[in-house]
Amino acid sequence: MVVHDDKPVDRQEIAATERLIRPHIRQTPVVEVDGGDFGLGALRVSLKLELLQHGGSFKARGAFANLLMRDIPKVGVAAASGGNHGAAVAYASMKLGIPAKIFVPSISSPAKIQRIRDTGAELVVGGDGYADALAASEEWVARSGALAIHAFDQRETILGQGTSGLEFERQAPELDTVLVPVGGGGLIAGIAAWYERRVRVIGVEPEASPTLTKAIEAGGPVDAEAGGIAADSLAPRRVGVQVFPIVSRHVERVVVVSDDAIRHAQKSLWATLRIVAEPGGAAAVAALLSGRYEFSPGERIGVLLSGGNTVAVNFDR
Repeated sequence: MVVHDDKPVDRQEIAATERLIRPHIRQTPVVEVDGGDFGLGALRVSLKLELLQHGGSFKARGAFANLLMRDIPKVGVAAASGGNHGAAVAYASMKLGIPAKIFVPSISSPAKIQRIRDTGAELVVGGDGYADALAASEEWVARSGALAIHAFDQRETILGQGTSGLEFERQAPELDTVLVPVGGGGLIAGIAAWYERRVRVIGVEPEASPTLTKAIEAGGPVDAEAGGIAADSLAPRRVGVQVFPIVSRHVERVVVVSDDAIRHAQKSLWATLRIVAEPGGAAAVAALLSGRYEFSPGERIGVLLSGGNTVAVNFDR
């Protein structure tokens, strides 16, 4: 069950959350890239490498925020995930000595499943997508009394993910625009709440999973398609109820990218920087390389590389 909270998520709370979780997370690096290396001319791009975070994605921020800010029952916690959130909750639970049961669908990447197993968390694999894993998790929570750690539609999750925006601003204070991949929306909501339109925040999601695009068109969260190459990280079927008001207030717009564009971005990141990003992690780069986000001369752009949990791929082929 998701606990809804109408209190706005603000910069002061994100900063307090960052101080709380700082001993448990990595400050991920920012790499300054010459756009010419990617065929983008004189553009300067700042890449924040959240794929180097504990658990292989930004999700560790929200996981630690939940475990440190909420009362944990003796039975422990439960999480449903396409893979990255589950790996993050499993890792954070291991570090804090908390029992965890993680539910993922059969489409979850083997790399993500193995990360969860490596922590010693109890793992349940079943169903065709995130919605199935969530239903199984909610049934377990109702029976066991475990605390549900929602992947995106939870105040503490949004606060935790917002700390990546705080870090990004410290590391690259001159940005005009930040491109953020969107699944359920916890990451973009947290980052947008931090920047408060002082910087343009642009959402990027796959054409095959346009959850935020559909929500904006409908005026609120609605079911959308949930497929494509990034289905194990950017396809929860609908954005969060707590996410949507933040996004509506602080996100300038959303663009969509094709699976082919995401694959091209993965290959380009490998060829240019030797960075292996999972499809969801490369989605925001795909918006730049495909022209779905049209930048202006002299614009300083930041891009979140959100995750790197993927099986080994020979991008040189």
